[in-house]
Amino acid sequence: VDEYNKLIDGLNEKISEEKYSDYKPLTKKQEEEMSLKQILKKIIKKIIYKEKADSETYVAYLRKRGARVGERTTFFAPRSTYIDTTKPYLISIGNDVQITYGVTILTHGYDWSVLKRVYGDVCGSAGAVVIEDNVFIGMHTTILKGVHIGKNVIIGANSLVNKDIPDNCVAAGNPVEIIMPLEQYYEKRKKAQLSEARDLVKNYRERYQQEPDDKALDEFFWLFSDGDSELADEWKAKMNLVGNAAFSYEKLSENHPAYSDKEDFLKNI
Repeated sequence: VDEYNKLIDGLNEKISEEKYSDYKPLTKKQEEEMSLKQILKKIIKKIIYKEKADSETYVAYLRKRGARVGERTTFFAPRSTYIDTTKPYLISIGNDVQITYGVTILTHGYDWSVLKRVYGDVCGSAGAVVIEDNVFIGMHTTILKGVHIGKNVIIGANSLVNKDIPDNCVAAGNPVEIIMPLEQYYEKRKKAQLSEARDLVKNYRERYQQEPDDKALDEFFWLFSDGDSELADEWKAKMNLVGNAAFSYEKLSENHPAYSDKEDFLKNI
């Protein structure tokens, strides 16, 4: 396995070098070679990591075991994720759930082993975990058995979710607590994104001695676009996330950005 890991790391480095070296467009031959390497990498990962090779494979595996997993739900790092499949029929995950690195979801406990040693009884421990639609689960979060997480919820990193979380809120902590309503967080993020975009541009310029490309600005294009002109492919990809592209394009058409386009935005930083 170590040798295969080294091979995958080597392929990653080679692909990255060829794709981003000097930021020059790839030739047709380079694109073909890179595509072949990516296919090889995918095959090797499937052999080594099996059901945890990638998000799509892991979702299919969980469904086959009996867990409910909705559409467009993504495991960003399946190999670092622990989903308790001892009782997979107790797991229900909705649509558009984002599960990040190091997340653990439990449906049972073995703490009763201590009780058995002292009292002799076997005291069973199990509980369903329900995660509704449109939930983000931050890195290294643990969700305990018997928990219900509502719709449109953001769970902060390193949280211990040991109780139910209602719809439309941000929650974090160990143990988890409600931080603020989702609408309040929405207003907070809208205010913060301009300063964060400015910092991104300044750091990009300092590091690469050139202007940021469309990919670098793929989360900030609403600051200078109302959808009248054709969107870059990287920006379209963001618009297509979580299954509501039509709604996002409608909202973008109502957008009143402070800058006329990307060039105007960059000129003012």
